[in-house]
Amino acid sequence: MAQRNPKAEMPVAPEDDYDPHLYRVVEAPTTNMETFVHLLKGCIGTGILAMPEAFMFSGMLNGIISTFLIGILCTYCFQILAKSQYIECKKVRVGLLTYPESMKVACEIGPECLRCFAPYAPALTNFFLIFYQVGTCCVYVVFVGKNLKYVGDVYTSSPWSLYLYMTMIFVPFLLILCVKNLKLLAPFSVVANIITLITFGVVCWYIFQGLPKFSDRPAMGSIMNYPLYFGTSLFSLQSVGVVITIENNMATPKNWTQPFGVLNIGMCVVTIIYVGVGMMGYWKYGELIESTITMNFPIKELLAQIIILSYAVAIFISYGLQGYVPVHIIWHDYMVKRLEDASEKKKTFYEYVLRISCVLTTFILAMTVPLLGLFISLVGSFCLSALGIAFPAILELCANWPEKSNPKTFLFWKDMVIIVIGVVGLLSGSYSSIYAIAQKLASGEY
Repeated sequence: MAQRNPKAEMPVAPEDDYDPHLYRVVEAPTTNMETFVHLLKGCIGTGILAMPEAFMFSGMLNGIISTFLIGILCTYCFQILAKSQYIECKKVRVGLLTYPESMKVACEIGPECLRCFAPYAPALTNFFLIFYQVGTCCVYVVFVGKNLKYVGDVYTSSPWSLYLYMTMIFVPFLLILCVKNLKLLAPFSVVANIITLITFGVVCWYIFQGLPKFSDRPAMGSIMNYPLYFGTSLFSLQSVGVVITIENNMATPKNWTQPFGVLNIGMCVVTIIYVGVGMMGYWKYGELIESTITMNFPIKELLAQIIILSYAVAIFISYGLQGYVPVHIIWHDYMVKRLEDASEKKKTFYEYVLRISCVLTTFILAMTVPLLGLFISLVGSFCLSALGIAFPAILELCANWPEKSNPKTFLFWKDMVIIVIGVVGLLSGSYSSIYAIAQKLASGEY
């Protein structure tokens, strides 16, 4: 990962001449092509298999248009996030700021009314980051459990409980999160990526067989279900943690935000893929679409079983990477400070306690709410409306305050509109998801 260079804080140049990119310390910088590949890898995950269900909530035409618009919004927010962090680094004369640090600086240099929130901004940002990553881990647990049950029911005389399958996979998930060195997981990640590509190929093969009339699918869905679509599509397209990390590790970060730079081209490809999978999956299966399209495969076919189990393995491997983030934040930002005088043996003990607690938390939540599609929508609405939409707009507003951003400028009101979109998305999407989850749990529809 990129690290801040202590020398970057020295007054080496006037503010206008200070370039934070020159003061980054990157152990293994990535080329533009490598960054492009990482962007595709980070943004195309489990969410893509849930997009057909999202299109069912929105309607076909509405889903196509809305997904392109959300893709544009996400890309634009990534753009202003990177540019605003650069401006902040320039003002405070450091090579790099983390997302929580950026929010703190934003409150300190922004409008007077925000400055009292500066001490709390890092904790709030970390809360959303941790909630998002833990929520993603819960989605992975439910995904693996449901797909194992889908295949297992074919070979059992009486179907086993979903909870039994989740209990069976607890130890493997615990072991993979206890791997502290991510380099040990690198070869497995390569295998997971290969499996993912093959899975998408098989998905397309099944989808294009016997398509019904396109006109059979309604153009517009219920307005009450639209927040569920919004949360799912946001979860799928908004990988803000991945985007920040790969931008921080670029050898040429200036190429990130250019009009035909890595970000715009990469997100264009990602959005087109998501629109294609969502549209084709809903076209094929209509109202019969499951929360993940793999569960629409003809389960008695051996090919379907192999692909479903293989993709479950790929998601299992990804759990180790996703779970690393909340563990890293909690450990380095909070626990290490309280264990400064402790022995290395004691520190190791508490770190493993943290890792075990993280796995227990994700499994308890997953077993409490084993509703994959709705959980995806909840995580997307609650976390990414803030992290990926509202917070970047707040950063831009504050980073340019007061010269370019004040109540008399277009920039100020544009950012205010984006903030409102983020807040409305958070509130409406979270409410709709929680309401739908409560209804499902009350009726026993798991």
